[in-house]
Amino acid sequence: MVNLVIMRHGEAEPLSSQDSQRQLTAKGRAEVSQMAQWLSQHYQSLDWVVCSPFVRTRQTAELMLTHQNNNTQFEILPELVPEGDCHQVQLYIHARLEQNPDARFLLVSHMPLVSFLVETFTKNGCTPVFETSGLVCIDYRPPAAGKLLERMAPSDLKLITAS
Repeated sequence: MVNLVIMRHGEAEPLSSQDSQRQLTAKGRAEVSQMAQWLSQHYQSLDWVVCSPFVRTRQTAELMLTHQNNNTQFEILPELVPEGDCHQVQLYIHARLEQNPDARFLLVSHMPLVSFLVETFTKNGCTPVFETSGLVCIDYRPPAAGKLLERMAPSDLKLITAS
């Protein structure tokens, strides 16, 4: 069962003096919408969509929420910034899972944190590079290491639909 999805935000505007204020491009919004549709078609609805306070992750999370049910909760977690602490994020997930062991989460963050989160939750020695809008699906049951079940990105969806 997938109960943890880790996602990189969609494509954003070029680097500027205020990185936290960069918005999604039209391409970024379109790719996030494709990923939201794919996720909703392949997995159960999420209980929580959690993102960093940066504009592009909030926009990504909001687009992902449009394909979830009305009970999905949204939260901004300061630890999900690019230089965030994976172990603090893991403690957050553990606390939520103690309240509801069957809860399902989407974490929307940035490179390099998304890569480090995969390693933190799976302990498989893998820190994958994420495309923008890319995600991984993990079966996570603490205290055991999670199992990475699937990786998907907009480029993968193009390959699938071209077949």
